[in-house]
Amino acid sequence: MRKTIFGAAFAAALATTALATTGAMATELTVITAGDQNMVDYVNNYLAPIFEKENPGDTVKAVGTGPGDAGSQKIIERLQAQKQANKASWDVDVAVVHEKAAGDLVKDDLLKKYRADIDTGSMVTRANADMALGTDVKGYVMPMFNSQTAIAYNPALLPNPPKSYEELAEWVKKNPKQFGYNGIKGGMSGVAFVVGWVYANAGDAKTLEQGPFNKDEKADWSKALASLKDFNQNVTFTPGNAGTLDMLARGEIAMGPVWVDMFYSWQASGQLPPSLKLVLPSPGMPGQPMHYVIPAKAEHAKLAEKFIALATSPEVQADGIVKKFNWYPGIDADHVKPKLDEATWNKLFTDISPKELAEYGKPFPIKPYFDGILEAYEKQVAN
Repeated sequence: MRKTIFGAAFAAALATTALATTGAMATELTVITAGDQNMVDYVNNYLAPIFEKENPGDTVKAVGTGPGDAGSQKIIERLQAQKQANKASWDVDVAVVHEKAAGDLVKDDLLKKYRADIDTGSMVTRANADMALGTDVKGYVMPMFNSQTAIAYNPALLPNPPKSYEELAEWVKKNPKQFGYNGIKGGMSGVAFVVGWVYANAGDAKTLEQGPFNKDEKADWSKALASLKDFNQNVTFTPGNAGTLDMLARGEIAMGPVWVDMFYSWQASGQLPPSLKLVLPSPGMPGQPMHYVIPAKAEHAKLAEKFIALATSPEVQADGIVKKFNWYPGIDADHVKPKLDEATWNKLFTDISPKELAEYGKPFPIKPYFDGILEAYEKQVAN
């Protein structure tokens, strides 16, 4: 009898110890993300359940800091404060930030270099995974996704669209008011078009993209901006990103620059005819990624690496990034293709192939050149 009681007590003690051990080993991974609420929802409602199933006992909690560069700036300030306070470990394990913020975080020595330590690190070859608006971020970032601008067009009105900025300039002369964009007001699709114009017509685009900054470079833009002013005499100005899509949907214009993910989302919701297509003109148009980063003193850095490896795996990139959000994947598209059904692949990559995306998908210029282009547009083109 005593033996039975002792055995039951021992078993209960073992169970209690096991539970305590499991509880001690369980970790809550803290993810902080800039961007709209959909970014927080994506982590909490999509990524977290997958990760938690693969890592029993561990949990993921995401919080948002708000949209745009302002949201990323809050992340920078949070990590700076903890660094200045000499904290042994920081309260953020993974952050999701915009391209510019990634460069600022590296310059401030706030990030861990980790990309070579995860399996998916070798699946990224786009230049914007190594340079962020002129700052070397190689090894410190993994792209969550790539957003891209392109030219949308109506094949019923334009069966053979211009394939380059040079061809587009000639086409607009013959088809006035059939190209629409928002200038540099009301959304970044118009800004991206202007940047692409400067890349195409102002000489050394690589220097604009990567630096170093030379204030004399601006003098080379005058001819390009003068030709853009002439171009603008034959365009229709739209009220913004959505305005360009609206006018395309109503047949008021035949072509205009758009964000690719927004274009496909509008088609999926029926706001845009399914017959409209995309072209990415040479020598290219800019887009920008959102990046996964790990703070330099993240408390759970190894678990953070596992999380990012999962989030950038071909399976998750295919189902979560491409199917759910119509974004281009953060890793190279050829790794994602085998995980996508033909219809999804065709929707995202028939108009713009992975090869064209790699060749003509450009980063925005480094900040001093970017600011200079917008300032020069206001002075020389808008007036």
